[in-house]
This record gives sequence, C-alpha cells and structure tokens, in this order.
Amino acid sequence: MKNIPDPSVIFPNEYKTSCFIKNVIKAPNITVGDYTYYDDENDPAGFEKNNILFNYPEFGDRLIIGKFCAIASGTTFIMGPANHRISSISTYPFHVFGGVWKDRTPDHLSQLPFKGDTVIGNDVWIGRESVIMPGVTIGDGSIIGAYSIVTRDIPPYSIAGGNPAGVIKKRFDEEMTDLLLALKWWDFAPEKLADFLPILCDPDLEKVRKILKETVSK
Repeated sequence: MKNIPDPSVIFPNEYKTSCFIKNVIKAPNITVGDYTYYDDENDPAGFEKNNILFNYPEFGDRLIIGKFCAIASGTTFIMGPANHRISSISTYPFHVFGGVWKDRTPDHLSQLPFKGDTVIGNDVWIGRESVIMPGVTIGDGSIIGAYSIVTRDIPPYSIAGGNPAGVIKKRFDEEMTDLLLALKWWDFAPEKLADFLPILCDPDLEKVRKILKETVSK
C-alpha cells in the first residue's frame, strides 16, 4: 500500500497552515470534496466562521465545493442572505430591528432575492482575497486571480480575474478541455490517482493529450 495522504485529517502537513476544510464544516448546506484545502497562516480551521459570510441554512441556498480545490488566504464566499430586498422602493431591512417595524413588514428572509446555489467545481484554484458572490458556478479546473470579485459563472478550465471577474483566457484548447472533463481524474480511486500523478504534473501537454485520449477511450 502506498503512503497516500489521508483526506480525513484536518491539517495534512506539519506546517498547519493548510486545512482540509471538509473536516471542519458543520453547516448542513455546505458540501466540500476530499482534499480541498484552505490556506491561512492565522486560522485555517476557522474557514466556515471566517470565510463563509451570511450563511443561514433556512434560506435554502447551498455552497458546494468540489474535490482538490486550492483556496487561498482571505477568500470569502458570500451567501444569499447577505442581499437586501430590491423589489420595493426601499432596500432597508426594517424587519430585523423588531418592534412595530417587525409587525408591519414581511419576514426578512422571504423578501431577499434568491440567487440559487454557489457551486465550485473540482481542481479549482482561487487566489488570495477573492470574493465569490451568491449563485455563481466556477467550472472544473478554473483559476481565479487574486483579489477578484466573481459575480457570474466561469466556464471550466478558464483563467478569470478582475472586478467583476471575467474570463481572461482558456487554459487549454477545446479538445484538451473535453478530454479532461471526460477523464474526471478527481474521482479516481486513491491507488489509481497516485499512479496517474506524473501525467497530471507533466508540462509536455502534447504527450499528455495522447495519454488522455488513450485513457478516456478505454
């Protein structure tokens, strides 16, 4: 048996700045895949409290983060209840301050715009201090530049950045992207993945393309 890193630990190495966040999440509406880590020199295990903002599960939206994602320090995920009512002439949240204001206004959460689930694919790298807004999807294999504000969907295997974040370029051509999406290496069994690592880290992309074609066609 190979010495394969354990996805069930909180701190996977001796530095203890990287945390496998699946193992510290408590909220029922947050799902994180194996080996996805958050890196922070101060409190990486405090990811849910410090980096997922305005999360009220009763609102109904979810945060879904795939496997093997790398989330840099200061990245925040804004959940739907951070919004204000925009369907009326005032956006002020009178209801939450109680008294007669509460008696004369509808329930606060029921009036907020619902953006849906926030979905982060597999093998996504999110740069330092980025902000992910409610309801967006970031596709598998994408890279989000540092200090970006992601307000709309990012396609798989894209490099995106800015405020609001937009696609700067595609990481690979269409054929390579389709091969990677078909391969789904993040779902490999641990032993198979360990054997496949040299391919995942090889900069000779034409050699890799040939191997992917052979692997996907099997």
